[in-house]
Amino acid sequence: MAAEGAEKEGEALLAQLNPAQAEAARTVDGPVLVVAGAGTGKTRTLVYRTAYLVAKGVPPDAILLLTFTRRASEEMRQRAGLLLDARCDRVQGGTFHATACGLLRRFGAAIGLEPSFTILDRPDAEDVVGLVRTELELADTKGRLFPKKRTLLDIISKAVNRDVTVEETVAAEYPHFMEHLGGILRLAGRYRELKRERQLVDYDDLLTHAVTLLEQHPAERERIGAMFRYIMVDEYQDTNRLQGRMVRLLANGHDNVMAVGDDAQSIYAFRGACFQNILEFPEQFPGARIVKLTENYRSTPQILALANQVIARAAQGYRKDLVTTRPEGEVPALIRAATENLQSRFVCQRILELHEEGLPLGEIAVLFRSAYHTFDLEVELARHGLPFVKRGGLKFMETAHVKDVVGYLRVLANPADAVSWLRVLRLHPGVGEVTAQRIFAHVAGAPDPWRALAELPAPWAGKVGELPGLLPPLAQRPQAPAAALERVLDYYTPQLTAHYDDHPKRVKDLDQLVAVAERYEKLEPFLTDLALEPPEASVAGLDAQEDRERLTLSTVHSAKGLEWGAVFVIWAVDGRFPSTYAEGSLEDMEEERRLMYVALTRAKERLVVTYPVNVFDRATGMVLSKPSRFVDGIPATVLEPWALTDSAEPGPAGTAGGAADDGLDAYFNQDVGW
Repeated sequence: MAAEGAEKEGEALLAQLNPAQAEAARTVDGPVLVVAGAGTGKTRTLVYRTAYLVAKGVPPDAILLLTFTRRASEEMRQRAGLLLDARCDRVQGGTFHATACGLLRRFGAAIGLEPSFTILDRPDAEDVVGLVRTELELADTKGRLFPKKRTLLDIISKAVNRDVTVEETVAAEYPHFMEHLGGILRLAGRYRELKRERQLVDYDDLLTHAVTLLEQHPAERERIGAMFRYIMVDEYQDTNRLQGRMVRLLANGHDNVMAVGDDAQSIYAFRGACFQNILEFPEQFPGARIVKLTENYRSTPQILALANQVIARAAQGYRKDLVTTRPEGEVPALIRAATENLQSRFVCQRILELHEEGLPLGEIAVLFRSAYHTFDLEVELARHGLPFVKRGGLKFMETAHVKDVVGYLRVLANPADAVSWLRVLRLHPGVGEVTAQRIFAHVAGAPDPWRALAELPAPWAGKVGELPGLLPPLAQRPQAPAAALERVLDYYTPQLTAHYDDHPKRVKDLDQLVAVAERYEKLEPFLTDLALEPPEASVAGLDAQEDRERLTLSTVHSAKGLEWGAVFVIWAVDGRFPSTYAEGSLEDMEEERRLMYVALTRAKERLVVTYPVNVFDRATGMVLSKPSRFVDGIPATVLEPWALTDSAEPGPAGTAGGAADDGLDAYFNQDVGW
């Protein structure tokens, strides 16, 4: 009877889905690939499947939900709980990196990792590379420029994430550094050694170490495989080679994997995402069922008709046509502007008109291939008094003052953390790079580092202030993170005031850090979460008008997953979108096509694609005038062409008329389907 009740409860849940979503959610055992087109409810499908599994009697902690942000997994579990009950709170979920970190904290001893290892964020990892570069004396010689620490880390990271060698990465992407290949290889090797010696783990190491653990240690692999009996992966098209291998290994022994994604929205190759992962899923998991979600709940039929035509020309992918039951809408427009400034003026006037019609500015977005495409537009927006936010900027954990304070806490958690020690020591007046390294060597090399710090000999003792009175007591009598942080902030405040002219604004960030710390009982999980899922925004420097209604300017990459009532895709000229850098590479050009598809499918009701002509490209010496090849040749019934010129009244492409400003006004008085 209990089983019958569970079956009815599960089927009642699935009755709320469309047939394709229900088929995906009902497929419990074995591998399944859900190809979810834009706006087709992939998150809804994952949420309902989670609830369905729990309703069917699957232990919640045997379910693993892998996502690309912790927030995404938390929201999915919460939504599943609202559908069912609190059992869903026990579903295991998180990012690939957080999941790998948890496995390494628990099982890492098998590969020589202590549970207290320190996670290096990007700037910290760059600092370690810089230390190695200095140690190996890899300086510029005879006028030959050796790569900077950021570039060196890029090379190492790309090699790891793409599962290729450092030599292959340099040859393919940094051929001008081939003369330094020997030094780069030495540095990469020493970088790995130093991290091992000091129990340091960068973001890439979390994945590589987890894969090594699963591949080379069968006992641990079996224990982990038994822990996670059902695995779901969101945004599978964005996984890299390592993450794909990690999924394959985690499913060892049962193959109960649901991968959800859209090959047509794979746009992060520059971050290491591997488009082939989603295409090769049926090969990695033989017998996999493929379910396609094609009913779009976001866009009008006219917008989908354009998006379908753009992606239908792709060289590879799972073929699908998005459909919708939404009411008919307006045909998207392709606007040819005689100049970049005319493009900007047109966009501003159209935004003003939409706003006057009642569309909130927050429901309008201008999307573009590269950030520099908006410089002229930003000037015009200011002239028209249109407030906007441009997606991007310095993140909370990248601000220097937050990194300073977290450095103190990292030293407490791992006295062998050279990067954090050097950062903390250099905050003290009179302590430079050389002195900081000597003090660190003295402390970290001692049997009891805290006693060595407390008994620091002269003249060092006189240079580090009250540091010997701060850290040893905190290390010997551990406190909750918030309490320890308050002690550190009391000590750090004079340093904050001395180092930063805008210290009053920065104090707000540190207050936010204390508020975050209050949610934790122990230091290690607090520092782990800061490294893996940091707060996104910094209070320092925020506009006082932050809460005002503003339209959005965004690169297409930053817009993925979002939607607006009206979308303008600007600079859709061949040579800019797609970029000239994609020429000569089918793989790169196909990613540019997918990028255009993502841009188009952000729009709900109104969509405008614009491009300026007679644009001189300095890199190639060419004049760019053709519309993007991705929209060129699309029938006028699907993408209606219009022309704006400074010398003629705008109208359907090829017509003539009056002057520029008058022409814009006349254009908006015409019946253009808007």
